[in-house]
Amino acid sequence: MNRIDLDGQVAVVTGGAQGIGFAVAQRLIASGARVSLWDLDAGLLEDAKAALGEAAFSQTVDITDLEGLGRAHVATESEVGPVSILVNSAGVAGNNAPVDEYDPAEWRRVVEINLNGTFYVNRTVVPAMKARNYGRIVNISSVAGKEGNPNLSAYSAAKAGVIGLTKSLGKELAKHDIAVNAITPATAKTRILETLTPEFIDYMLVRIPRGRFLEVEEAAAMVAWLVSKDNSFTTASVFDLSGGRTTY
Repeated sequence: MNRIDLDGQVAVVTGGAQGIGFAVAQRLIASGARVSLWDLDAGLLEDAKAALGEAAFSQTVDITDLEGLGRAHVATESEVGPVSILVNSAGVAGNNAPVDEYDPAEWRRVVEINLNGTFYVNRTVVPAMKARNYGRIVNISSVAGKEGNPNLSAYSAAKAGVIGLTKSLGKELAKHDIAVNAITPATAKTRILETLTPEFIDYMLVRIPRGRFLEVEEAAAMVAWLVSKDNSFTTASVFDLSGGRTTY
């Protein structure tokens, strides 16, 4: 493993108790950062902290609760230090259904968590980064945000929105030495697979030229560079992790 230099950095990783978020936290800690995991599941947070060691901290918070996020940010900066890295990994897949049958309440839930939640977290963390004229942000979108997945319209729309948010925010913050980028992973081996039908899982797998799902450690490796000082120029961009499924 190449060690990216993140010594002295403080990172917030939402959805950090499991999946890609946990793998990112693990990689950032191995690179010298201290990491605060922001997650809704207190039990999983405790397990994650125990596995990650003394460089891991946590805040039990709902990313759709703007006031709660504000309290989590204040607590993190007090306990851990000024946040210089933000990775937005929290999200849900939602139900599988065609648009004409999709439950409007489920649509609102998926968009609220995946898109609005990403906005709320950025809205909370960015002002302090701007005041210090430094930061690195990665918003985790999805290949579905580029291509759309049938019967997963709410998730696809929300993740497309994350790409648009990233591009706007990256341009806004470019002169503050704050890089804002997105990654668009194909399906990874995480618990999100448990929410999908076997037919849909097969649909996604056969479209990946690599012939396999993404390993979470592969996503973490890309994120580690994107949040480093070595990424001093690229911002408002989207980095592909689809195993060849998309080529743009």
